[in-house]
Amino acid sequence: MELRQLEFFVHVAELGSFTRASNFLSVAQPVLSRQVRALEVEFRQTLLERNGRGVTLTEAGKRFLEHGRSVLAQIERAQLDMEEGRGASTGRLVVALPPSVSHTLTAPLVRAFRERFPKATLSVLEGLSTYVLEWLAIGRVDCAVVYTVPTSSGVDLAPVLDEQLYLVSGRKTGAARATIPIDDEISLAEVAERDLVMPSRPHSIRMLVEASMAQAALKPRIALEIESIPAILTLVRDEDVHAVLSLKAVRSRGHEHDFHVRPIRQPTLETTLWIATSAQRPHGPLLNQAVPLLHSLLREHWMTAVQGEPSLA
Repeated sequence: MELRQLEFFVHVAELGSFTRASNFLSVAQPVLSRQVRALEVEFRQTLLERNGRGVTLTEAGKRFLEHGRSVLAQIERAQLDMEEGRGASTGRLVVALPPSVSHTLTAPLVRAFRERFPKATLSVLEGLSTYVLEWLAIGRVDCAVVYTVPTSSGVDLAPVLDEQLYLVSGRKTGAARATIPIDDEISLAEVAERDLVMPSRPHSIRMLVEASMAQAALKPRIALEIESIPAILTLVRDEDVHAVLSLKAVRSRGHEHDFHVRPIRQPTLETTLWIATSAQRPHGPLLNQAVPLLHSLLREHWMTAVQGEPSLA
């Protein structure tokens, strides 16, 4: 197997077409086809199903795509490490953010990164904490911002901040307000009596709520499973359901006067935000300098979003 074959296969698979990959790589389509076919012959497995609309991955192709991405990423990192060894903060940094963080942080992160590292390139991916940790493990990303996750020997976790979680309810009556009304605290047992709209597993807040309730011999009443935070807030506003979210999640979407929130106590429900890096791969100068920048931006923009300083880890 040649590196060129691996690169060709990954591009064809990701673009879903030999024609699109040919145009992107500036390589003749018959050349791409022969090289991918050579891989299939070597592995004695079909990697791509050809059809009139392009190509689709077989199960073997899906597995090999993950390996291919990882190998190419490792080679790129080796090249960048050699360049960074000369003392310049150059190369490419890939950062993964969960959706709620990406909504707030991507634009200021890009601006700050360009100013601090003008010769480097930043790539931002979005995904749930569970998925971005997998990307970190296979080398698809260099670092990831994640919510509360299980510890792993392959991942280094640096705490950034703790977020109090609240029961979020719609305000059916009352004058509009510029800030979210924060009512008296509510116990976890009382939360268990409400109809909740929550993301499905493995969303970190869903897992935290279920685990905390299980310890108290309780079970959440999940009325609806919705992945989108804006959609969850719309349902809370318009329907007789509630959500468990942070203040930042509510405030970052606007229309604060539509909701009131109650801090969850007995026990206190909090989620921790971490910066995750691989414990199995060396950190180059660019990553080592970018992580403190990311940490600082997270703290700054969380404080702005919640209009008050959270508990900093």
